[in-house]
Amino acid sequence: MSVASELAGWVRGLRPAEVPDAVATRAKQHLLDGVGTAVAASRYGAGRPATVVAAALGGPAEATPLTSSDLLSAPAAALATGVLVHALDFDDTHAGGLVHATAVTLPAAFAVGQQTGATGAEILLAAVAGYESVCRLGAGSPHGFHTRGMHATSVCGTVSAALVAGKLLDLPAEVLVDAVGIAGSTSGGLLEFLDTGADTKTLHPGLASMNGIIAARLAAAGASGPDTAIEGRNGLYATLSARPADPSRVTGELGQRWETLAITIKPYPACQLIHVTLDAVAAAVSGDRIEPVDIEQITVWVNPDSAAIVCGDGPEKVQPRTAYDAKFSLPWSVAALLHDGAITVRTYTAASIARPEVAATADRVEVRVAALRDGPAADAPGRAEIRLSDGRISRGEVTGSRGGPNTPLTERELVDKFRANCGDHPAVTELADLLLTLEQQVDIERINRLVTEIAREGDPA
Repeated sequence: MSVASELAGWVRGLRPAEVPDAVATRAKQHLLDGVGTAVAASRYGAGRPATVVAAALGGPAEATPLTSSDLLSAPAAALATGVLVHALDFDDTHAGGLVHATAVTLPAAFAVGQQTGATGAEILLAAVAGYESVCRLGAGSPHGFHTRGMHATSVCGTVSAALVAGKLLDLPAEVLVDAVGIAGSTSGGLLEFLDTGADTKTLHPGLASMNGIIAARLAAAGASGPDTAIEGRNGLYATLSARPADPSRVTGELGQRWETLAITIKPYPACQLIHVTLDAVAAAVSGDRIEPVDIEQITVWVNPDSAAIVCGDGPEKVQPRTAYDAKFSLPWSVAALLHDGAITVRTYTAASIARPEVAATADRVEVRVAALRDGPAADAPGRAEIRLSDGRISRGEVTGSRGGPNTPLTERELVDKFRANCGDHPAVTELADLLLTLEQQVDIERINRLVTEIAREGDPA
């Protein structure tokens, strides 16, 4: 069987009773986190071009984007929601596939769920199917898409969004296969923004979610797609990945090995590949107050795959031109942590990234490329050494970044992040409760109304 056939058959047949409680719980936590990052983006004015365009696209009154009360077509709603979830780069990441799982799963599940009048339990089941699909597709060729210059979230997310939409539309397995084949032909997402500071990356999840829904609709209307679109001679892996692919990593142990449990919830609003270094630097200064002016040199050891994306010799790594430059600059983010004692959404505002004193500290960061352990770069250990002008040296090491499967955020930390993203609005507790009991909800109308209320009335960012 082709990869598309195996995935489609599994998605079509997936039932709530087959999803372990731990997987369902984790999926709800990730949906909660994604709603929070969307609200934060709205409060900070991020993602506005997508919301404007989605509203202009209009369409039949099927679904509302997160943070909006406008009834749009489901594809248009998914476009806006996907961009909002990812706009601050504060949404989750699966280390094995290096994909932002919720940014492409939530938009399709919520939009098509509204369109079809699905229950919370049905939306949750489709979301689990989406999480498993996008993570497995990315893990089938670790860092292969990025090495080719493609954004794995966008490449894999279009296909997984088609499966999410098809699940909620109750498409037969053979039609789901066509949807995957059609989605594969619209997969893309260039990493060229890394060289210019543009924010096209924020658009990728919204476009992937929208195109995935359209692919499912085209298949339902009778359009066909190649069943070998994933592993074929001109399929996703052969065309868009620069590294060998292992299709069995996609389809092996479906329903037994749950990749949803391996998705990291971010404690920092920056590229996931920076996180472990930030944790190592934080460990190095733990218990000590180190003044940046006293630092002679900061040495960090970085996985080769990470270094290719978040390090480099360009001046933007020391003096970012845009927020996205800063979010993908390991030296600058390390310097900001040392100056501010924390990395928050405000770290990457225009005023913050313009600080000359942070740039001066970033210029003292020395990157040593070293694979400290085999495995995905986003799951690598971190090591840092800070040498002070008086000769003292502070060292920090961590086995992996916080928020991952081995060091997950506690539920309190997760809710605290959600609350902060929502501006401590009075309705935050109710919204969190609704999302964490999604399978008990008749629909998601109350959830959408609360999200809109909180985004509009929350404390200004």
